[in-house]
Amino acid sequence: MRYRTLGGTGMEVSAYCLGTMMFQAVGNPDHDDCVRVIHTALDHGINFVDTADMYGQGESEEIVGKALQGRRDDVVLATKVHFKMGEGRNRSGNSRRWILKAVEDSLRRLNTDWIDLYQVHRPDPSTDIEETLSVLSDLVHQGKIRAFGCSTFPAEEIVEAHHVSERRGLGRFRTEQPPYSILARGIEASLLPVCQRYGMGVLVWSPLAFGFLTGRYRKNQPIDLATGRPTIRPELFDPANAENAAKLDAVEQLVELAESIGCTLPQLAVAFTVAHPAVTSAIIGPRTMQQLEDLLKGAALTLDDAALDRIDEIVAPGTNLFNPQAASPPRALTDTALRRRPLAERPAD
Repeated sequence: MRYRTLGGTGMEVSAYCLGTMMFQAVGNPDHDDCVRVIHTALDHGINFVDTADMYGQGESEEIVGKALQGRRDDVVLATKVHFKMGEGRNRSGNSRRWILKAVEDSLRRLNTDWIDLYQVHRPDPSTDIEETLSVLSDLVHQGKIRAFGCSTFPAEEIVEAHHVSERRGLGRFRTEQPPYSILARGIEASLLPVCQRYGMGVLVWSPLAFGFLTGRYRKNQPIDLATGRPTIRPELFDPANAENAAKLDAVEQLVELAESIGCTLPQLAVAFTVAHPAVTSAIIGPRTMQQLEDLLKGAALTLDDAALDRIDEIVAPGTNLFNPQAASPPRALTDTALRRRPLAERPAD
């Protein structure tokens, strides 16, 4: 397993990060089996584990906390804050009030005294970024977290956050966690260069493109919409849709490439993401031991220039055949009040 420095923090992390989103009732409900998967990953050299408070409403963090008993010092542990936790107001977002409550809850569920990387799961337009950076800086000073980062932030908001950090003398985002895969290469155009410019670590999620790069969904083969990912967003798997057809066409070419170099499609997909110089670690999210073992077999896979050139031919650099953020577009697009002046202010004269 290869190791890389995490965003100037001095922490050495494995090129594969174990994600635990599927370790809870809607993924793998067997806690003991989830613990075994975590232990197997650690035994094979993975030392980086990523979770979030909202995965299973805290259940995933509890599983990770159980699995890391007696092994905590050997693991770089990351979790996140932002999404709604339970009923009632003020139980989500990036405010000082909520983050101070949420971090204590995460520490308790994870059964640890500190979190190595605490990430803001999404931007919060209702909270000034200075407030968020200020409370995260305080948590570093208190020793409750070692570093902090962001997840799925657009490039312009990362730039703004760094300017605020410098201007106010606050800690800065050390990492970003964006979606990235062979089918979703849009971040290569601006986000990854921005992260490189600021020396940020990059932990990419969904390297298997919502399951399209598992090899389970193939052209001209029936797709079961009643199981797996299609139950969450069936519209993404309808082959009658031209965008879905383009993804399935690309998958067929990628399967041929994987077979020609002697690996599986998932192994090819994950190896592609860690070949980018801006990417520190790729988050793999196995639900079962079999899925983990298949991905681990590809940990030593190195794609040569010929393989990467062929991938560029199939999916051009900086383009998306699959938009991983389609389900949660930015508020600037969804809130009409942000796109339209009040009626009385629209005339130019």
